[in-house]
Amino acid sequence: MDVVTENRHLVQRYYEQLWNEWNFALATEIVSHDIRFRGSLGIEARGLSQFLDYMRLVQSAFPDFANEIVEMVAEHDAVAARLTYTGTHRGEIFGFGATGKRVNYSGAAFFKITNDRIVEAWVLGDTQDLVRQLSATPAGLRRRGRYKGKPVEAV
Repeated sequence: MDVVTENRHLVQRYYEQLWNEWNFALATEIVSHDIRFRGSLGIEARGLSQFLDYMRLVQSAFPDFANEIVEMVAEHDAVAARLTYTGTHRGEIFGFGATGKRVNYSGAAFFKITNDRIVEAWVLGDTQDLVRQLSATPAGLRRRGRYKGKPVEAV
């Protein structure tokens, strides 16, 4: 198997086994001990311990969190994935207590892989859509303003 194919397979395992199955032990096998990670929640993690703390934070908010790879592109030591995230809101996140709401939002992730381990990951989830779905009063997220002299309201 060539390196690009191996890297694609590694990212598939990252989502299917590490995240979707909450297989924390797998992290020591596929994630670098000095990973540089930036998650959708705006949190940066340096090192495996902080990365696992981030995973636990997501798990506490969405115990059934699932990642579906919609599309993946790989070249040399880099892999990019377009994703759909789903889960049921069971714990606090973004200041929202558990709502029991089922969420579904999109995102993308960019990986750098060295020696069969993920050394960098930058994840960009559509957190604005996530917050909109968690909001008990979507109108509370409305912004009022003026465009060309006319009042407007935007979500």
